[in-house]
Formats: sequence, structure tokens, C-alpha cells
Amino acid sequence: MSTVSIPKESLDLDGQRIIVVGAGSHIGRHLARAASAAGAEVVLAGPSMAKLEATAATLTGPAAGLHHVDLGDEESIATLAAGVGAFDHLVSTAAMPANGPVATLELASVRRAFDAKVIGPLLLAKHLAGQVRPGGSFTFFSGVAAWRPAPERVVMATTNGALSFLVEALAVELAPVRVNAVSPGIVDSGAWDGLGDDKDSFLEHVAARNPARRTGTPDDLVRAVLYATGARFVTGTVLHVDGGGRLA
Repeated sequence: MSTVSIPKESLDLDGQRIIVVGAGSHIGRHLARAASAAGAEVVLAGPSMAKLEATAATLTGPAAGLHHVDLGDEESIATLAAGVGAFDHLVSTAAMPANGPVATLELASVRRAFDAKVIGPLLLAKHLAGQVRPGGSFTFFSGVAAWRPAPERVVMATTNGALSFLVEALAVELAPVRVNAVSPGIVDSGAWDGLGDDKDSFLEHVAARNPARRTGTPDDLVRAVLYATGARFVTGTVLHVDGGGRLA
């Protein structure tokens, strides 16, 4: 994984408290590290305490708290709300793909995918919106599959698309708390390392097809999140960070 390379002065997070749900994931960890390096109090949340502890060990400053959160378990979300107090921004990078042909999909996997991308974000808003400080926001992660569906990605396309409509509805309901989404394309975050020797050729193929002629980096996503959290006239918006991949 690449190191945090975004200049601290561009983040402007001193004194802010940011909750990162999914902080044990590739992108969540990178985001938590960048925010911590910029002086933010970072609250780490996710389903694996071991992964949260691993993320905490990489932060510039101490984590402001580690919380077990399962987006399919409302009680764990309510417990998070009770434990964090007031905060400025919440970012959820959570995803639980349920890929495969429609004929082979298992209902439990489909439900977990909706918990991560749709029901979970709705419950985060339900329990935590009242604790957001003035100027604060929620930012959720959608994905390019919603705009570029593919075979065996029906659930991924549907959950990401549903989230894009959810942020619009929540932006109206929760105003003046802002609600936005970041929609990544193919990003070399570590998630593709399982391809082994095929990874480089896969990323080269993706780069050759999209208008930006490159694949994404974790820093690209961090910059988008920071824009979403800092741009106080932006709400109900999906920021596409996909190199134009949804158009190719």
C-alpha cells in the first residue's frame, strides 16, 4: 500500500473528530492514517477489533476510540453513538460484495451486501445525526458498478445505486447536516493483490480503457473524501472518482 502523501496543510482537520467506519479495510485504514496525520481525532469502527487495532498502530496520534460496529446489527450502531459523543464527520467505507450469477446468489449474502451499503448507512444516520457538530457531514462509499453494471455484479450495482439515492434523501431529511457519497472506480488499494502476477496486467488494461488513462490510488479517494467533508455548500452529491471509468 502507498504511504500517505497528501500534504497536511491541505487537509485542515486540526481539532476535528472523524469517525471512520470500515477503518480496518484497505481504504479505511489509509483514510484514518491521513486524517490522523492532519491532526484529527480519529474514531475507528468496524467488525474486526484486531484489524482496528492494526490500523490504530499506524496512526500518527492515538486513536480517539475503537468500536466494534457491524452494520447489520443496529445495537452495535446504537452503542457506537452512545460512546463517541459529538463529532464532525463520519465516513463509511464499508462494503460486503455478493457477486456471482443471479441463479446462484444466497439470500444471506445479498442481505449482508444491503446492510453494508444501504441499511447500515441509514442506521448510522438514524443514531448519529443528532451528534454532528455544525458544518459536519456523513460520507458513504458507493461504487462505479452502479453506473456500469456487469454480469455477476447485480447486487453490487444495485446496492451502490441505492446508496446514491439514499444520500440525496438523507441530505434533505438531515439538513443542515450534509450527506454525500464517493464512488470509486478501480483503485490500487491492495484489494487487487489477490490477483498475484495478473494484477499488473489487469490494472494496465483498466487504465488503457478509461478516459483518465490511469487507475486510482488511495490518495485519490482521500482527496475526494476531504473535499466532501470540507465543501460546506456540497450535499446530496455523488463524487465519481473513477477516471471516467463509468463512461468507457
